[in-house]
Amino acid sequence: MTENKPYRPNVGIALFNTSGRVLIGRRFRDDGPEIILPGLEWQMPQGGIDADENPRDAVMRELWEETGAVSAEYLGETDWMNYEFPPYDGPVDHRLAKFRGQRQKWFALRFTGRDDEIDPLTQRNGQPAEFDSWRWERLDRVADLVVPFRRDVYRMVVQQFAEFAR
Repeated sequence: MTENKPYRPNVGIALFNTSGRVLIGRRFRDDGPEIILPGLEWQMPQGGIDADENPRDAVMRELWEETGAVSAEYLGETDWMNYEFPPYDGPVDHRLAKFRGQRQKWFALRFTGRDDEIDPLTQRNGQPAEFDSWRWERLDRVADLVVPFRRDVYRMVVQQFAEFAR
């Protein structure tokens, strides 16, 4: 009964470099059921909002936890968007078992640091690394690189943040 489960509050991060490309990370291939098709393990950083945490604080925490980057300036944000998780019948303590999907607010940030600041493999705040590699990608390509259940949200993010990709 997916409809009875809540959405997980979440922030998404479109981190733009000075050339207008966004940072994407490749999820570890054994990271669970969210990787459902080979070649679609790429995504922009995202993560849960802690209880009583402001989304703007969460976005900077998640950016640091997942990438190591701290040199970023706020450009803009979206309204809240939802997506549904795929059907899941695995361990009950996995995030896909607890939630219907994610309720996300996406943030556009401009990266002001150097590429060597980005290190997705280091554990931070006791959180395991999620990405085994990263790269800068054209914003208009990212929706084609993610798992299908996230594509509609990615397409909305692409439309709303197109001005920052120039």
